[in-house]
Amino acid sequence: MKQLLDTVWQRRGISWIWDHEALYKIAMPGEVLSLRQLLRCERHWPDDPPSNNGRTMVVAGLDAYLDLVSPNEADTWLSDELKHVILAFQDNYQGDVALIFWLPNGQRRIRIETASDAVAWRCGAPHGDREIDFGRLLWGEAREYPQQIVLTEGARPAGLFHLRIT
Repeated sequence: MKQLLDTVWQRRGISWIWDHEALYKIAMPGEVLSLRQLLRCERHWPDDPPSNNGRTMVVAGLDAYLDLVSPNEADTWLSDELKHVILAFQDNYQGDVALIFWLPNGQRRIRIETASDAVAWRCGAPHGDREIDFGRLLWGEAREYPQQIVLTEGARPAGLFHLRIT
């Protein structure tokens, strides 16, 4: 998977970050929306997103939701509900605002298959032996597009970035 050293993820596209330093570059704690707030925004997107001087919307709680439902329910919800909200976000802001999902344990929960760049989410208990196929569900297997966000040359990945989901 390609690495992204650029800061474009802070202003455009869809990202999933798990690094605290990356989060603090774009949002103060009071600026982070809950997953529920994001879902409500679909009916009326704010003119000025709350983070990064109106260039970013940061959302927390996706990981908790995925832990609360069965992997089958998560598959359906991700592909039917969340992807719909992401597409509506992209349409509303015309690619000029970043949508970032804060996944505090993402470095342990996101698995990238190096041979194919497939991205999976490792489920929590009681489904710890299962995975959710993020790549297939959220970006339709466009595996050449997601990139690993790195904050400095040679650093560990801080998250994943996708410029535009279709």
